[in-house]
Amino acid sequence: MNKNKEKIRKRKVRHNRVTARVQGTADVPRLNVFRNNQHIYSQLIDDTIGKTLVSTDDIRIKSKGTKKDIALAVGKELGTKAKEAGIEKVVFDRGGYKYHGRVAAVAAGAREAGLKF
Repeated sequence: MNKNKEKIRKRKVRHNRVTARVQGTADVPRLNVFRNNQHIYSQLIDDTIGKTLVSTDDIRIKSKGTKKDIALAVGKELGTKAKEAGIEKVVFDRGGYKYHGRVAAVAAGAREAGLKF
C-alpha cells in the first residue's frame, strides 16, 4: 500500500476512536480541527442534529507569521464567534492528530478567547 494512503488511513482510525468518545451537543459542541500542509480549519459541531454551528479557517483570516501563529489566530477567531453565538464550553476533537503544534495552538487560541474545555 502507498505510504501516504496508509498514513491517512491510520489518522482516520484514530479520529473515529476519538469521535466515538467525544460527542457534541447544542449546549457543549465539539470543537473539530482539520489541518493539511497549507491550511487549518476548525468548527463547532452539534452532533445531535449533525450541524455546524460556527466555523473558521486560516483562509478567511489574513494573518501573517508562522503556521503556528496563524493557527493561534484561527483559535481566537473561533472563540470570539462562539462567544457571539452564546457558546462558552466545548469538547475538543483533535481529529486524529497529535495534540501538538498547530492543533494545540488552535486550542490555546480558543482558550484565550474565553472558551472552556
